[in-house]
Amino acid sequence: MLKILNYLARLSVWVASTSEPFPHCNMGTQPSSRSSVLGWFPGQGSPRLYDSLVEIMRARHFSPRTIDAYVGWITRYLKFYEGRHPRVLREDDVNRFVSHLATRGKVAAATQNQALAAILFLHKVVLREPLDRVEGIVRARRPRRLPVVLQRTEVHSIL
Repeated sequence: MLKILNYLARLSVWVASTSEPFPHCNMGTQPSSRSSVLGWFPGQGSPRLYDSLVEIMRARHFSPRTIDAYVGWITRYLKFYEGRHPRVLREDDVNRFVSHLATRGKVAAATQNQALAAILFLHKVVLREPLDRVEGIVRARRPRRLPVVLQRTEVHSIL
């Protein structure tokens, strides 16, 4: 429990010292040149969307790693649309991003599902604007697992 409290304390100090809209995870890119932060509504800097997102996830007892992952995916989602506010992004935008992960990003199916869950959480719980059904997503293919089968002669040679 003490490790989690220390982590959250370091995170809050670090968040307060940066001007990134989602400073928590820049996904290996350079810091944003924008000076404004994303607020709850387009054109508003306060209250910060990032603070609300993390606060809601903590209130729901999300693990710190889940918070990191969700913030990271939401950051990538917003950077994919060049900083457009999530309130103006709709189902087809979510579809395009998640499909992009499978086709160009070459992510695994579980990773794609995690990204989709983070975006849906943002829209449904944080922004309180649930999306309609997101359909037509190009899914990452799960690897086909073939069983290892030995021929009778191979079994006899082993035994």
